[in-house]
Amino acid sequence: MFRKIRRTVKNLEQQFDQIDPQRKLLLERLSAYLQAKYDANEEINLVFVCTHNSRRSHFGQIAGAMAAAYYCIDNVHVFSGGTEATTFHPNAITALRHLGFEISTNDGDSTNPFWTVRFGTKTATMCYSKVYHAEGNPTSNFAAIMTCADADENCPFIPGADIRVATTYEDPKTSDGTAQQDEVYQERFLQICREMLYAFSLVS
Repeated sequence: MFRKIRRTVKNLEQQFDQIDPQRKLLLERLSAYLQAKYDANEEINLVFVCTHNSRRSHFGQIAGAMAAAYYCIDNVHVFSGGTEATTFHPNAITALRHLGFEISTNDGDSTNPFWTVRFGTKTATMCYSKVYHAEGNPTSNFAAIMTCADADENCPFIPGADIRVATTYEDPKTSDGTAQQDEVYQERFLQICREMLYAFSLVS
């Protein structure tokens, strides 16, 4: 894991007491799922779902991959998707770069390119916008993690999901075009990352 990102993760570990108790209950439900799969030596598949798969669900995918790598929990596969496909939003990419991620694409002319998000020399995840049931995403044996209220309300049933956990977050989109834009996006990612770290930290 890159040094700057590892420092951030260590700081977030010291902030678990900032997580609301009611949210901890949701995260502990996710952690119990992780633990059961881990104990059974089964693959752990996580799908982070939002409406447009452009901001929060990508943040969740990246945070989940980081948490698994940081706590050395093997056999974890992270995905994201939306109720519709758009693109991995440039403001989200900019915020992640400021936090120390290396992000690149080989198909920059596309309106919805594939992005490699690297948080270490040997640790990365692939991000692009798609619907949650797109080819390549799991269709069974996964946890659906709802990262926005719209998707949670408008998509009450996720076929194939073992469990559904609604850890919804405020949309950083509200800051687009403002002086606080980058700060708000970074804060939202750090919030999501803190909560994923908490869930994974309980797996033993």
